[in-house]
Amino acid sequence: MASMLSSRDVSGFKFLFFIAIMYAIISLLVHSVLHMKFIKPLSIDAPLDRFSEARAIHHVAVLTKDGRQEGRPGLRKAAVYIKEQLEMLKERAESNIRVEVEETTINGSFNMIFLGHSISFAYRDHINIVARISSADLQETDPSVLINGHFDGPLGSPGAGDCGSCVASMLELARVTVESGWIPPRPLIFLFNGAEELFMLGSHGFMKTHKWRDSIGASINVEASGTAGPDLVCQSGPGSWPSEVYAESAVYPMAHSAAQDIFPLIPGDTDYRIFSQDHGNIPSLDIIFLLGGYYYHTSYDTLDKLLASSDAFECTHTRPGSLQARGDNLLSILKAFTNSSKLQSARERESKAVTSDYKDERAVFFDYLSWFLIFYSRRVAVVLHSIPIIIFFVMPFLLHFWDSRSRSCFAIFYDFVKGMLFHAAGIMLAIIFPIILSILQLFISNYALIWFAHPYLAFLMFIPCSLVGLLIPRTVWDCFPLSQDVSVIKKSEEALAEEARFWGAFGFYACLTSAYLVAGLSGGFLTFSVSASMLPAWIFYSLSIKSSDHQSLRSAVFYVIPLIPCLAYSVYFGGFLTQFVIEKMGMMGTVPPPYGYYVPDVVVAATVGVVTGWCVGPLIPVCSHWLARFSILQLLLHVSVLALALSSQFFPYSNAAPKRVVFQHTLVTTDVNRIVDSSYEFSVVDSNSLLFLFKYAPEVAKELHIGQELSFETANMSHRETWMGIFPVSLLFSQSLKFPARSDGILKRYRYFPHLSNYKPHTVSIDKSRRVYLEFYLGDLKEVWVAVLNITGPLSSWSFADNMLPAPETVDGGPPSYILRLSGNSQRNWTFWLEASSSDYLRVEVAVVDQVIDDEAKRLKGLFPEWADVIAYSSFMSSYIF
Repeated sequence: MASMLSSRDVSGFKFLFFIAIMYAIISLLVHSVLHMKFIKPLSIDAPLDRFSEARAIHHVAVLTKDGRQEGRPGLRKAAVYIKEQLEMLKERAESNIRVEVEETTINGSFNMIFLGHSISFAYRDHINIVARISSADLQETDPSVLINGHFDGPLGSPGAGDCGSCVASMLELARVTVESGWIPPRPLIFLFNGAEELFMLGSHGFMKTHKWRDSIGASINVEASGTAGPDLVCQSGPGSWPSEVYAESAVYPMAHSAAQDIFPLIPGDTDYRIFSQDHGNIPSLDIIFLLGGYYYHTSYDTLDKLLASSDAFECTHTRPGSLQARGDNLLSILKAFTNSSKLQSARERESKAVTSDYKDERAVFFDYLSWFLIFYSRRVAVVLHSIPIIIFFVMPFLLHFWDSRSRSCFAIFYDFVKGMLFHAAGIMLAIIFPIILSILQLFISNYALIWFAHPYLAFLMFIPCSLVGLLIPRTVWDCFPLSQDVSVIKKSEEALAEEARFWGAFGFYACLTSAYLVAGLSGGFLTFSVSASMLPAWIFYSLSIKSSDHQSLRSAVFYVIPLIPCLAYSVYFGGFLTQFVIEKMGMMGTVPPPYGYYVPDVVVAATVGVVTGWCVGPLIPVCSHWLARFSILQLLLHVSVLALALSSQFFPYSNAAPKRVVFQHTLVTTDVNRIVDSSYEFSVVDSNSLLFLFKYAPEVAKELHIGQELSFETANMSHRETWMGIFPVSLLFSQSLKFPARSDGILKRYRYFPHLSNYKPHTVSIDKSRRVYLEFYLGDLKEVWVAVLNITGPLSSWSFADNMLPAPETVDGGPPSYILRLSGNSQRNWTFWLEASSSDYLRVEVAVVDQVIDDEAKRLKGLFPEWADVIAYSSFMSSYIF
């Protein structure tokens, strides 16, 4: 084999080996950073003035003993535990520090756009636990700092990560504040809110009713979309001050302003929105655990998973450190906020003119491997991020004068543009080739998401073919002659071509940086760092060429070395992004066929392609001379094909990366004690459909009497309105199936079911509008999570949300609907009125989600394999006309 390779091929393979070793070392470093291997967690007997992960874990263990969902007794137990812990701190506090603890009951109603849909909320009797820690001589009106976390859990989940870890961190922070001897110069408010999973009701209730709300000068929302990993600042604002404070104070900075560009694309929201946008305009930080998303909102979000690794590579290994990093960061940030001269109460912010800091909405900030954080304002970014494009346009003139005017400026610029187009083509091919391979993989395999439980398969399949895409333009470069006349220039054609390729690639990244800037986005530092790093690399390379008088592997290495810090950051950010995308593909919802089957695989392939282009792209202008060899391209393609063949031996799910299944027992009722229909509804939230699920869960298929001939054409499909109880999350579903079910178990458990009726005669006003007075009875259901009303007809007003209607929703071409979610104490009836603008009837569809399922449904749920996480509940549906 060696005799078949030319000397340039051998040199190319040597250089490929060098590059592979370099990226492997960088990847190991990045892996250790992302998984907090460099952080030593403190034990339970750590000094009292230090945050201890072990002490926080003890709180998580207590909080996860019982389900903390609205309607379940575990939620009340959690509130009691939190209050007891705070009351004990109050008793231990010195005389010079004041600790105030309150349990508040919140009620309210408002309209909100959530997941792009207009919804109205009415809630009652939700519980918040609030603690205020301050110097004994401070006043209630003094500007304060709020830290918020929610103790309620998502439906069907123990909620260790989301958000038991947040509450535990806050309890430990409160303890450190009281017992360390540090007296906050400004009050600290700890808000343990009990209704975030019901769409941010706890924070809304606090901001609308609590006496301390107007004193808040800054807020920190602590959240979890996973179980561990970087505790990332995903949102910051209004203004640049919150991120500036974070940049100056974080012990382990983990923040990317580019996350603010991406966050709106993710289906979800946090309490940050309530504090900083909808109801407070408070300068805020949104800090979120993002990795370990396999367990997010599943029954696997348990204490052991919180302590385990957050990726599928190490799912069985203990990996502490994430909570320690979070705690150390939050303590330092709280101290910085309370010491800041910019901390202002709501009244002070309103009375003073808004400063330029608060206008600066898009500051740029990013951490480097959690070692330090770079922060600069929007004004600085405008200047700094404009430099690369200026250099690109000025360089042809400089080269013109540098070479004694023997070269045409325009010819140089044309060659630069050619280099830019070739580099852009390489980046595009680096994305397209993995997409093609992902589609091919779907054609030859039995299922999608083959990489979901095995992320390394995505890297093995897509990186080599992405590299092929990057290198292909170099192989055809010589087919397009240079614009410059080589005969009158004292440089070789190869040197001029290399110069054009380098400055073309530089111009490509400079243009992307400028595009970010013009679009007002905050991610321009990603491409700016690349273009800025390429300049010293080119200088080192040019000096090496001059010293040796020819191009060699040594000169290529000299080009690579100055790029290593930039490449390390690219691998850090790109690896994090890819792992995050892979984890989220299991819960992003399903797109209707035929294209929906391909979407997740194409998205992951494209993400790997983009990341590969970003991580390797800066090397291509110089290093492609050694790497764009047919033998190397052939090897890379062989690796991709081998990984493709290997992937067919893997199953896409495991108990460390479960498939999400929604199991609803639908009971259609009439009157108050009669069930007219009972069925089991199933749906999934990824691209492997229910046909896949029942094929690989044969015991479930057998129980439901599903034969091998099952297809969506012949099966009984579940209608979208059947899932109204979990609207708008239900819009993530497609191709749900329905199976007949018995109702005996429910009839034995409950005597009365939800019912809506008139409690007094309707009235008609002078303008002919008709007001209907209704009473909503929830029966004797035990664990009501939420009730959803879908109202159609000539509705003109109601008694909710200050008599303001939300924007009407139209689903699947149906009539305009007004969606109302009711939550809170189910022991009391709801009374309200609806007003119709005409004599036409109002139609009200009701769905009540109860977390209790009967024994038969429990047995069916237990038949699912371990790789399927099943969220099961009962939905009581009824329909009324008034």
